[in-house]
Amino acid sequence: MESWATSGGDLHLDLSAGRARGLGLRASLEDAIRSAVRESRLAAGTRLPSSRALAADLGIARNTVAEAYAQLSAEGWLASRQGSGTVVAERGSGAAAAPLPGPPRPPAVRYDLMPGRPDVSRFPRAAWLAAARRALAVAPHEVFSYGDPRGRIELRRALAGYLARVRGVRTDPERLLVCSGYTQGLALVCAALRERGLRTVAVEEYGLPSQHAVIAAAGLAAVPLPLDEGGARVGELPGSGAGLAVLTPAHQFPTGVPLRAARRAAAVDWARESGAVLLEDDYDGEFRYDRQPVGAVQALDPERVVYAGTASKSLAPGLRLAWLALPSWLVEPVMRHKELADGQSGALDQLALAELIVSGDYDRHVRRSRLQYRRRRDRLVSVLADRAPEVRVTGIAAGLHAVLRLPAGSPGEPELLRGAGRLGLSLNGLSWCRAPGAVVDPGAPPALVIGYGTPPEHAFPGALEALCALVGR
Repeated sequence: MESWATSGGDLHLDLSAGRARGLGLRASLEDAIRSAVRESRLAAGTRLPSSRALAADLGIARNTVAEAYAQLSAEGWLASRQGSGTVVAERGSGAAAAPLPGPPRPPAVRYDLMPGRPDVSRFPRAAWLAAARRALAVAPHEVFSYGDPRGRIELRRALAGYLARVRGVRTDPERLLVCSGYTQGLALVCAALRERGLRTVAVEEYGLPSQHAVIAAAGLAAVPLPLDEGGARVGELPGSGAGLAVLTPAHQFPTGVPLRAARRAAAVDWARESGAVLLEDDYDGEFRYDRQPVGAVQALDPERVVYAGTASKSLAPGLRLAWLALPSWLVEPVMRHKELADGQSGALDQLALAELIVSGDYDRHVRRSRLQYRRRRDRLVSVLADRAPEVRVTGIAAGLHAVLRLPAGSPGEPELLRGAGRLGLSLNGLSWCRAPGAVVDPGAPPALVIGYGTPPEHAFPGALEALCALVGR
């Protein structure tokens, strides 16, 4: 017999195994509890239902449960605590089960220099909490129900104004869709366009690995576009057979170069003439240091360009908030796939972000973060110039990461990554970002992608010291 205890905490027990072996009711209950502890389904310290509640739920006498509890306590499986009822003992007579086998543990990470992440310790907790309280105080009851798959209108209105002011995006609330991160946004666009005949996607030859996985999971082929000092060589798009091109024009990931103005225009012309679509990944557009902000390509043709932005870098990836500014003809197909994927993104976090933007606290947080990250970048460049002068640091005019190009004759990337592990450093080589099918220059010196925005402030000096021990002197 299977049942669920509904008082004092749910507890699933299967008494049928004991009964099948000819055990009595009490012995079967004892056997079921022992099995649950042995298999780690009941952890040490877990409070069990009262004997009255469990008896009622299992449809047996209370004395039977009480006697089973007493026997298991005597054996050391359970323990009774004054005022706390019956709990699973820390260690019973033979009760401790061997831990389930797991994969070998990787070396301990002391310093996280992985790219694509902000310093989450900088999350503006006080401002976010205040914004959430203000938003929740006036939120209509419908917020707690199912809503528009595009997201809350309050956030879409706030984003429309913010993106127009800060990134030059031309859109309106009706064409904005809130999604659970850039990865989901890309997946939604791929699914919607695949229904319309898309089979091939052009991607930059280096990019976010998860992006390549999403494209493959959608059943689409990827064609890599070579990169140079002017960004993606979009002149190769007409012969690529692609119906969608995914670009990071403001700050190419990971090389850091912006897409030249002439190439931006050429990419839009290709999309117009071929009926294709550009997806502009503006993953860290707020963070620029040594140049004027580069406006969004989407402004050149909102009907051929999907603009993708995210709060993952400006606030925290744990929020799972990103947005798509869509061509009018693509809103309904993408919205339908969003509804199939998860219905809608979390409404309460959307309201909090909308309030944060409208109040100006979002702008203030971005400005403070920009200053902090610029100081980190400057310190990284300065320390490497002193300790590893042969290492060339590139892609640093904006963003939260840098590419370290090591001199010829340096150890290869696999050896460098092993050395980093021994030093407690978590980082990646440039090859980690290589798109499937991209041409590899076997004679190119190794390069590392360093996320200088990731460590909390107190850990940054130690991270730099370990990095210099890896690549310098």
